[in-house]
Amino acid sequence: MSPASVAPSRASLFVNPAALIAVCCIGLTILGLTILFSASASFRQGPYFYLNKQLIGVFLAGVVCFVASRVNLDYARRYAWWIAGITLFLLVLVLIPHIGIEVKGSRRWLGLGPVRVQVSEFAKLGLVFCLAHYLALNQTRIAELTRGYLYPLAIIGAFAGLIVLEPDFGTAALVVVVGLTMLFLAGAKWRYIVPTVALVVSAFTILVVNNPNRLRRFLAFLDVEGNKQGGTYQLYQALAAYAAGGTDGAGLGQGRQQLNFLPEAHTDFIFAVIGEELGLWFTLGVVVVFAVIFIAGLVHLRRAPNLFHFLLVVGCLMLICLQAIVNLGVVTGVFPTKGMSLPFISAGLSNLLLMGLLVGIFLNTQRTWGRAVLAEDSRAMREVSV
Repeated sequence: MSPASVAPSRASLFVNPAALIAVCCIGLTILGLTILFSASASFRQGPYFYLNKQLIGVFLAGVVCFVASRVNLDYARRYAWWIAGITLFLLVLVLIPHIGIEVKGSRRWLGLGPVRVQVSEFAKLGLVFCLAHYLALNQTRIAELTRGYLYPLAIIGAFAGLIVLEPDFGTAALVVVVGLTMLFLAGAKWRYIVPTVALVVSAFTILVVNNPNRLRRFLAFLDVEGNKQGGTYQLYQALAAYAAGGTDGAGLGQGRQQLNFLPEAHTDFIFAVIGEELGLWFTLGVVVVFAVIFIAGLVHLRRAPNLFHFLLVVGCLMLICLQAIVNLGVVTGVFPTKGMSLPFISAGLSNLLLMGLLVGIFLNTQRTWGRAVLAEDSRAMREVSV
């Protein structure tokens, strides 16, 4: 091996995509806190109610991020099935009356004293972890129909099915897309995946058609202006917020949509508040930051030492970026209205803790993969010297 072939490997150590992802996520979190600070005075629960809760959430997310960055992921793999089993058990527990907490017709939360935890948020990471473990363990059998495709498909179906029962169609769809993408990248054949996608789309269509509330919401989405007092009220107010904000924005604290005109202004539709108060350039900046996270994640993946680490990071990256795409699509009228938080920005403890875990895994793999590169360079230099 020549010294020239060793140099690119060592040079790659100076590129730290995981650190770039962490910086982007911190920036988005600060933006979220700023918008909540701006809007806090108008909340019925009192000044700074959501801001104080979010600050506690940011602290806890920082703690779980640090812990996740130090855990030995290869050692944690030994407990992959325990993690999957406990997660599925909690998803079942949510569905039991008087145990799961029901809000607006959906049973998605477990109560821990004054704290509510949305189990499906952590189920997303549970699926990614155990699916990455299974596919890496059976990577030589991925071409097989049974062990290579149907078994992992059953794992995805178990998670998605329980989430649908809550009901939470959006999160279930996200879980299915992430799972199938991991299957495809692990080497599953197109002739298995295409019919599966067709079946999933058909199943979701049937579920929507047979759910009057969601069917009404979808039909209203087809005529936003005509249903602005009903099914598309939130979307219409969000679009009005962008129009009011224009290019430069109305200024922090000067927006009117947060004054109870826009429901869920601090959670699902916080992007509309950003558009009204800070304007077009800030909203485009948010989109660019998420694009940077995605590109940095792809660069980071090039150094994955094995299939398990590769698929785990793929799943984490998709959980961040796909959730952002869905939220941004909903609040700009591209997709029908669906409650899904904007990562790092929306108020909400469960999603914030999940995001902390995901960033911690990026930092963890950057550290451990870097050691692998150093070890490889050391061996290469010894070969050169000989």
